[in-house]
Amino acid sequence: MAKKIIIVGDPGIDGAFAASLAMQCPNLDLVGFLPTGGNVTPEQATTNTHLIVEYNDPQKWPRMGSALQVEYESDGTRLHGANGLGGVEFPSVRLHHLHPADKVLSELIREYRHDVTVILMGPCTLFARMLERDAEAARMVDKLVVLGGTWHEPGNAGPVTEFHFHCDPVSARATLACGAPVYLVPLDVSRRLAFSPSELLQLPSQKSRISKFLRQIVAYGIGATASLYGIEGFHLKDVLGLFPVLAPDLLKSRQVSVDVEVSGELTRGMSVIDVRWGPKSGKPVEMVVDIDEEPIRQVIHGILEKI
Repeated sequence: MAKKIIIVGDPGIDGAFAASLAMQCPNLDLVGFLPTGGNVTPEQATTNTHLIVEYNDPQKWPRMGSALQVEYESDGTRLHGANGLGGVEFPSVRLHHLHPADKVLSELIREYRHDVTVILMGPCTLFARMLERDAEAARMVDKLVVLGGTWHEPGNAGPVTEFHFHCDPVSARATLACGAPVYLVPLDVSRRLAFSPSELLQLPSQKSRISKFLRQIVAYGIGATASLYGIEGFHLKDVLGLFPVLAPDLLKSRQVSVDVEVSGELTRGMSVIDVRWGPKSGKPVEMVVDIDEEPIRQVIHGILEKI
C-alpha cells in the first residue's frame, strides 16, 4: 500500500523534482502539497505548488492551500531563479482550494491520523503556526521529516547556518520540540545528492510533459550552481526528504539532541547538536548521518524513467 505523505515546501527547482517524484511514485500517496515562503515569496510559493501539480496531473490531486504571509531576511532566487522555477515563464494557472495552508495541514493530519508523514522541505514557519492552531495534531503524525540544519558541514545561509533554519529559527526550535517523532535530514547528507548536467538535462522520458517541465527549470539551477559554487551539476537536496518514507533502509541515522540558536548575532539559526554522554540540551531527534548513495540514485532514476 502506498504510504501517505504531506509535503510542506517553498518550491524551488529541487522542490519541484521532489514533489514530482512523490506524485509519480506508486509507493507514495501525496495527500497534501502545501506552500510556504522561503526560496520565493509566499505568493510565488502558492503559485508554484499549483503549477507543479498541474504539470504532473496525478490521478488524485493533493490538497493545496495558500501560503502564510511571512517575510524572511533572504531567499533562494540566486540559485533557483526569480520565480523559483528557473525563471521560466509558464502559462498562468488557476489556483485551487485557497484555504490557509496551516488549516489544511491540521485537517489532513487529523484525517489521516497516525498514518501520514509530514515532510518539511522549507522553513518550519507553517508547521509551527499549525501548532499554535492545533498542538495536538503533532502527536497524530506518524513521522515528521525535517530538512534542515547542519552539523559538520558549512552552512548555506551563513558559516554555520542552514537556510531553512536561518529563515525562522524560532519556528524550527518549536517544530523540533513539538512531540512528533522527528527525523532530521541535515545538509551533511542532503548535499551529497548532486546530479550531473547530463543526468538532469537528458531525462529518460524526453516527450512527457512533466519531463520537459523539469528539464526547463533545472537548466538555470545548473548554471547558478556553477557560478555560485564552482560545482558542475545540481543538488536535489529536497528529494532526499522522501527517503525516510520511501526507502529508510538506505539511510543511517542516530539519535541526538538538537536545539536551534534563535538570537546569536553570527549564529542565528545554527543547529546545536548535543552528543554528550551526560545530560543533554535540546530535544531528542533521529538524525540522518549517512546515506547509501548509489541505491538512492537508482531509485530516483527508476522513477524518472517512467514519467
